[in-house]
Amino acid sequence: MARPSPTPDWSDRSRELAQLLARCGLGDRAAFGTLYERTCAHLFAVVLRIQRDRAQAEDILQEVYVNVWRSAQGFDAAQSQPLTWLTSIARHRAIDSLRRAQTQPQLQSVHTSADEDHDEGNMLDQVAADDPGPLDLLGRASDARELARCMAVLSAAQRQCLALAFFDGLSHAEVATRLREPLGTVKSWVRRALLSLRACLDTAVRRDAGEKA
Repeated sequence: MARPSPTPDWSDRSRELAQLLARCGLGDRAAFGTLYERTCAHLFAVVLRIQRDRAQAEDILQEVYVNVWRSAQGFDAAQSQPLTWLTSIARHRAIDSLRRAQTQPQLQSVHTSADEDHDEGNMLDQVAADDPGPLDLLGRASDARELARCMAVLSAAQRQCLALAFFDGLSHAEVATRLREPLGTVKSWVRRALLSLRACLDTAVRRDAGEKA
């Protein structure tokens, strides 16, 4: 059955987002990267209004886009506009995070490292910046061999956390439960892995752009 078309009174932005979602539903990673760029600032603001903790809001934003990628095929233009649909996903994820926080004990990492004390804030700032985010860079780096090379740089624990969070769609709390590790440890692994992966893929993207110039 054909997917319903956007209504005639939609804005150009709504039409563009609907087209991007349709392409995402077909597995178009470049379209997903563009969708991330167009909407991440708005969705982060939605999440932050509900979840005031910036670190938690960053985590939720990552979960939102994993959810969007996995469920884009289910977007129905006859039911809602694309930004309304995306906002609903972000809002529900944020509310769910508050509910989980109320029912789960606060776990602290028992693993300590000298380099874990001062870079947390900078990492969070980079994830929500206007420049391409880690998911966007994953979408742009379409060369599987390049991605595999970047993934190989990560530790086994980091690779496992990313696989559970981004491919299986688990929250950080669920990853911690699955791995039987403290929540703080899992968050640290994921954030550091994303930054390392982002730097590696960013280099690959710039190198590829230079070769095509």
